[in-house]
Amino acid sequence: MFESLSDKLKRSLKNLRGQGKLTPEHVDAALREIRMALLEADVNYKVAKDFVEAVRVKAEGQEVWQDLKPHEQVVKIVYDELAELMGGTSSRLVFTKAIPNVVMIVGLQGSGKTTSTGKISRWLADNQERKPLLVSVDVYRPAAREQLKVVANAVNVAVYEAKETNDPMTIVRGAVKYATEMGFDTLMIDTAGRLHIDDELMVELEQIKAETKPVEVLFVADAMTGQDAVRSAEAFHERVGITGVVLTKMDGDARGGAALSIKQVIGQPVKFVGVGEKYDAIEPFYPDRVAQRILGMGDVLSLIEEVQGKIDEKDAQEQLRKMTSNQFTLEDFRNQLGQFKKLGSMSKLMKMLPEQMTGGIQISDEQSAEVDQQMRKTEAIIDSMTKLERNNYKVIDASRKTRIAGGSGSTIADVNQLIRQYEQMRKMMAQMNRGGLLGGLGKKMMGGLAGGLGNMLGGGSNPMGMLGGGSAMDHGDDESADSLSKRIKKKKRHKKRK
Repeated sequence: MFESLSDKLKRSLKNLRGQGKLTPEHVDAALREIRMALLEADVNYKVAKDFVEAVRVKAEGQEVWQDLKPHEQVVKIVYDELAELMGGTSSRLVFTKAIPNVVMIVGLQGSGKTTSTGKISRWLADNQERKPLLVSVDVYRPAAREQLKVVANAVNVAVYEAKETNDPMTIVRGAVKYATEMGFDTLMIDTAGRLHIDDELMVELEQIKAETKPVEVLFVADAMTGQDAVRSAEAFHERVGITGVVLTKMDGDARGGAALSIKQVIGQPVKFVGVGEKYDAIEPFYPDRVAQRILGMGDVLSLIEEVQGKIDEKDAQEQLRKMTSNQFTLEDFRNQLGQFKKLGSMSKLMKMLPEQMTGGIQISDEQSAEVDQQMRKTEAIIDSMTKLERNNYKVIDASRKTRIAGGSGSTIADVNQLIRQYEQMRKMMAQMNRGGLLGGLGKKMMGGLAGGLGNMLGGGSNPMGMLGGGSAMDHGDDESADSLSKRIKKKKRHKKRK
């Protein structure tokens, strides 16, 4: 997401590098490009104008600190303003001690309300230990209530059906009563939608809201519709009073105009974004992390959370122990690949890494698919080995390679390449262990990921080998927003002491 905007903003800011001193002309030129990038990303015109002016005021009034690169100051200002534009900090769903807490899901037909209802319910159960109950009051669209039942079963969440009635108000009253009696602390109401906004729809939503007194009213919108999504959110907010926005299809939105505009236009934050079709493909919206992604600073915190949520820590620690004691086998390597696949596509993971770790290399969806295919081939080759061969690769002679290639539908060259990559990975991990680089949190992540990531990318001693990127230990010109901020504060304290 945000690929187009990200490329243009980074190019605009890159033009400021190398300037010993930033003149108003330099800043004006960069801001013109930033303004055009925002407008081309389908950001609301007034929002883009206000954003550029806010950056201009801060950039022109910023004191130049010695030893701080001038362009870094502008990058930090743009980062701060981007994060503020999208809401400043993450906005979690607010719950009370009452049972049940009601969450209304509203939006136009086709925006993804029903699927989002299921995704959010699963997220709440997994991450906030909620016990949700789903109910659909869409009695107009054919099979709408059956669709929610299918979604509920897929995410392993209970659903209230009320087959005996088609009256929305009777259904919600029954659902509230059932949730209270059965101890469900969260009632998710999937409301009816329309192809367009009409008064009849709004009256029904107002009645449901008055009856259930929801703690949250979430408006679901297709991110790819851009400013149409913003205008629809504004209309729903005026009549119903929404408390947050869920943007679907963010993984396919290269522009990001809706995400960048909604908070400023309607005053309510984006709370979740849908990033894929699978039921776990939904993320809380963190404005600061998204701003980092847009400016090429990565999103390591989200990556760490992804790893912690999907990688078994005991397995990762055991793999790390084997790696550092030179006991890491091809069987362990195969298990690593299985863990790595749980984290999603390569292109998604690369976008979470800072550019100084990837050398600025971007992975297209086609390249990501190639990596996935290579992983499957690698797994097939290892599966064709005997237990002895997986535990001791040195016994694999020419005749064994021929058998393994035939059994996996690959070539002897493929088998040789896998063995070379495996040997290179063992050498790399031994070197890193001797250098003391496998420590702390990096140790935990490396245990589950290093082998699979490095080798599937073409490996060698460079974890980004095939893509031509720099080593993960290299340091580029850019820093994270946090490190820039800390360095600025340090300079200020030093100057005060003088």
